[in-house]
Amino acid sequence: QVQLVESGGGLVQPGGSLRLSCASSGRTFSGYAMGWFRQAPGKDREFVAAISRSASVTYYADAVKGRFTISRDNAKNTEYLQINSLKPEDTAVYYCAAVRGKAYHTVTTDVREYDYWGQGTQVTVSS
Repeated sequence: QVQLVESGGGLVQPGGSLRLSCASSGRTFSGYAMGWFRQAPGKDREFVAAISRSASVTYYADAVKGRFTISRDNAKNTEYLQINSLKPEDTAVYYCAAVRGKAYHTVTTDVREYDYWGQGTQVTVSS
């Protein structure tokens, strides 16, 4: 069992930056591949980025590639999402998620595979 708590969201102007954090409880954080998803009002939850247990493999949705960077610190049981060059269409609730049972250098983009979810943090991009 793992509990995830996101932080770092807020209101930012277009072109701005934020750093989201996802703190995990428990001692087995390194045993989970991690991901970030987002959900805008009236839309389905969509994949944003994923990182392997090893942190050596990352994958991004096309809409965020080159602007977002996912990382993790297994010693601190924390996952991060650095988001730069924000656009109004990035406005959403951002969720971190953890999935069990993945090989050390494997990621997944499938929302259905993730076992644990945080409560979400709101990111609003507006002038």
